[in-house]
Amino acid sequence: MRTILIIGAGRSASSLIKYLLNKAETERLHLIIADLSLELAQKKTNNHPNATPIQLDIANIEERQQQIRKADIVISMLPAHLHVEIAEDCIIFKKHMVTASYISPKMQELDAQAKENGLVFMNEIGLDPGIDHMSAMKVIDEIREKGGKMIQFESFCGGLVAPESDTNLWNYKFSWNPRNVVLAGQGGVSKFIQEGKYKYIPYNKLFRRTEFLEVEGFGRFEGYANRDSLKYRSIYGLDNILTMYRGTLRRVGFSKAWDMLVQLGMTDDGYTMENSENMSYRDFTNSFLAYHPTDSVELKLRHYLKIDQDDVIWDKFMELDLFDSSKKIELKNATPAQILEKILAEKWALQPNDKDMIVMYHKFGYELNGQQKQIDSTMVCLGDDQIYTAMAKTVGLPVAMATLQILNGNIKTPGVQLPIKKEVYEPILNELETFGVIFIEKEVPYMGYNPNNVGS
Repeated sequence: MRTILIIGAGRSASSLIKYLLNKAETERLHLIIADLSLELAQKKTNNHPNATPIQLDIANIEERQQQIRKADIVISMLPAHLHVEIAEDCIIFKKHMVTASYISPKMQELDAQAKENGLVFMNEIGLDPGIDHMSAMKVIDEIREKGGKMIQFESFCGGLVAPESDTNLWNYKFSWNPRNVVLAGQGGVSKFIQEGKYKYIPYNKLFRRTEFLEVEGFGRFEGYANRDSLKYRSIYGLDNILTMYRGTLRRVGFSKAWDMLVQLGMTDDGYTMENSENMSYRDFTNSFLAYHPTDSVELKLRHYLKIDQDDVIWDKFMELDLFDSSKKIELKNATPAQILEKILAEKWALQPNDKDMIVMYHKFGYELNGQQKQIDSTMVCLGDDQIYTAMAKTVGLPVAMATLQILNGNIKTPGVQLPIKKEVYEPILNELETFGVIFIEKEVPYMGYNPNNVGS
């Protein structure tokens, strides 16, 4: 039997574990599923004979190393900042490793040691990052193979709610970490390049600069810029590309309303609010508004943000119970962002029968034989239920598939890496299609941003 150690049995691990357990007999696999919560690990194993649930506190070095020593390969589904300790142990005990997270500078520092030991440290093999890299590189490589030159690459991804479960005015529910949604776009300027011109959007303007996209059968979406669209230029071999833009998808109207929360200060995570545990939702909203002896909180907010009473944004605010004086925050020394997260987690939770949806959209602009051409590639994946969500499927399945490919010796290139090589993306994309993760590619007229070569 070959042993796979999975550290972290949270939301994104359900499809990953199910996939590997389904392969356990034919591939001779034994899974050790380790989590701080033994109950969670047990739930994910479902009493399968080829799985052992264990409680593991990764801060306990001896216990952690003992489990890593037993494994043939390690999957870390922990928060990104915890991967490096696991990776350092994997080098000591000469074990391959797979994560879905971005490659951090500290992880990158382990590249030479991983190569020396012939170890594959596969990162960024979830959804975004992950499926976005693989599906993009497949088309980019095909364009290059026929002699084309890339001039534009745009990539958008969003974790959303399926149309049949879309029951609130924000057209949004949480299928992953709510904190990441509340803090989206913070911590630096968003930068990208359009028609050879570098562009920058500060956080306080981010949600007012959106692009619109149409996905056949699913309607219209808007995209706002990710923080750094430029860091993958060299990785994708697109150093001279004219346009490079990566963004996040939401339903149209979300960003304009979210921008109001940003302007109020509700997404700020930089300070704690006094007496937050005794605040009502109404107190929280009022704390960002000027004192007035007679005006209500509602009136003050509408004046401050210039929202008309018949504006749908006002209805969106009302839907969040932001003016409810009976609901209490009940969080001690909380930041505004933590309080907003609590309010939204209540309102935007997936209900028992709800399904989520992943939408990905790539635009490839290229020149071939003196002509400008464009390929648009779209993927929509719907969740099965609250456990096997589209998010869990698209994050977990590529991780599981890469793990098996490494174990079986099909992915051989050692070192700290992301899935941009054909030996990685080709078999995984092919297999993902059997699980309904299918990209539809269409030749469309090249639009660019400046077809008539005017302005900048």
